[in-house]
Amino acid sequence: MRFAIGDTDFLLDGEPHRILSGAIHYFRVHPDLWADRIRKAKLMGLNTIETYVAWNAHAPSPASFSFEDGLDLGRFLDLVAEEGMHAIVRPGPYICAEWTNGGLPYWLFTDGTVGVRRDEPGFLAAVQGYLEHLAPVLVPRQIDQGGPIVLVQVENEYGAYGSDPVYLRKLEAMHRAIGLTVPFTSVDQPMGTMLEDGSLPSLHKTGSFGSRSTSRLERLRQAQPTGPLMCSEFWDGWFDSWGEHHHTTPAAASASDLDDLLAAGGSVNIYMFHGGTNFGFTNGANDKGVYRPIATSYDYDAPLDEAGRPTAKFHAFRSVIERYAPVPALPASMQPGGSGHLSSSGLEARLVPATDVAVRLDRVASLRSLLPALTDWSTHDAPPTFDALGAASGFVLYRTEVDLPSGGVLTVGDEVRDRAIVSVDGTVVGVLEREHHDRAIALPAVTGTLELLVEDQGRVDYGPRIGEPKGLIGGVSVDGVPLARWSASPIALDPVPAAALDVLAAIEPTDGDVLAGPVFAAGSFDLDSADDRYLRLDGFRKGVAWVNGFCLGRYWSRGPQRTLAVPGPVLRSGRNDVVVLELHAAAARTVHLLAEPDLGHTEA
Repeated sequence: MRFAIGDTDFLLDGEPHRILSGAIHYFRVHPDLWADRIRKAKLMGLNTIETYVAWNAHAPSPASFSFEDGLDLGRFLDLVAEEGMHAIVRPGPYICAEWTNGGLPYWLFTDGTVGVRRDEPGFLAAVQGYLEHLAPVLVPRQIDQGGPIVLVQVENEYGAYGSDPVYLRKLEAMHRAIGLTVPFTSVDQPMGTMLEDGSLPSLHKTGSFGSRSTSRLERLRQAQPTGPLMCSEFWDGWFDSWGEHHHTTPAAASASDLDDLLAAGGSVNIYMFHGGTNFGFTNGANDKGVYRPIATSYDYDAPLDEAGRPTAKFHAFRSVIERYAPVPALPASMQPGGSGHLSSSGLEARLVPATDVAVRLDRVASLRSLLPALTDWSTHDAPPTFDALGAASGFVLYRTEVDLPSGGVLTVGDEVRDRAIVSVDGTVVGVLEREHHDRAIALPAVTGTLELLVEDQGRVDYGPRIGEPKGLIGGVSVDGVPLARWSASPIALDPVPAAALDVLAAIEPTDGDVLAGPVFAAGSFDLDSADDRYLRLDGFRKGVAWVNGFCLGRYWSRGPQRTLAVPGPVLRSGRNDVVVLELHAAAARTVHLLAEPDLGHTEA
């Protein structure tokens, strides 16, 4: 089959074709749930699945590149093909996506000489290597080779970042050189000169917007007089940041804008069809003067919620789509008010009622006591960055000895990235937060060990601060005198090393109803069936949680989300284990596995 761009339409084997696409990021969904999410996209009336490719997820270090397990992009695309659907792939190299560092590997920028998203030899050489790794997966899965891929996007909303046609031409040529033959696109907001700055005449321009469809398409047509109109990011919701409300948009209003778009003859990629979850330490952050880390849930108020269930928006969008294209019949479970669950055949409901389960965390060990199993210390004259230590994310512990008979004021030279728990001789003194622009804290009179447990809360994914290092930036001093002779170590948490889990498992259960952190707490629970659940940590303040060794991600009492998604495939019938790292203190030692998620308060 052939896919092409005509004067007015996309052409599938020479015939006009409208793309009805939905975004599913394979790296935000447990791989055993991919088929379910793709099938439900088809049931809403979509004919295409779109996904970014997260370079940094596949390449955690310069010497490694993985397509295993949840990163098996080939398997994901094959599942799309099995449903008889097409695919749009957006390999970036920059993707934004509210994903840590916008998908760019942290190690690209450790020596300070490699450029970011520009015509710079070091950056382009790394991109070339990245694309060569992708070639064996993408090239044979193009539609003209019998696969599902019909479009590939080059870069991502580049007009909002810069205007470098030389960079874009080289990037386009590199994509072609690995064997990609399908049409190439670009995407930008139809505002100002972004459409012109972010594209080339050889890249088919598409728009990104979530409202005012008619006027946005008019601006797109002004920038590109011929060719099919397409919104390749139709924003049907929004992401959440810690400390804000859970974002929602009215289903009727979003459906009306979708109707306007389709009535104008446009093609669409709904961003998101299913958002999924920022498992582990993968969330990004924004910094437009104030640092704002993205929440663990990426529900996005999408047609398919974080739990994989159809929402009112699913049915509203489906009603719009069926005016323009045939849609499959819905099984009973997918009808309004149904459970949203499908059997392996996709045709019948899985009507397994789930009950809430209380889990007492009765095995407790301080973070300090587990450090021998979690650390790999090195010595330095000044606090090194996460990046210099080879830490992509998570936590780094910094130590030095101090002699402060009268106390003093500790100051970080430039910036804390992103949050530091300060302690002396094991007693917490306070917290320095990037969000508050904290750089100084009073220390008591002490002669002993000063520690700063620094958390990367998510690398900036949008704007000029992409690629910045993490840690204690600019050195540390007390009363103006620099502190030297530091020890530093990343804290290995994803996954938690087996040696640390063995220590936790061997601890005798204890009584008590509170936790004083930083502390690990573990407990076990039994299930009759392994269905999706949601971990609620009422009374806990801030930390990270795991179930059966799978890192669910971060929790934070400031919300908005109040539960962490636990994918069914992570669970098992019988005995299961939950581990929590509480950084501060908890007023309870019981967590709950719920049948329903709670994403927090909304603006309304």
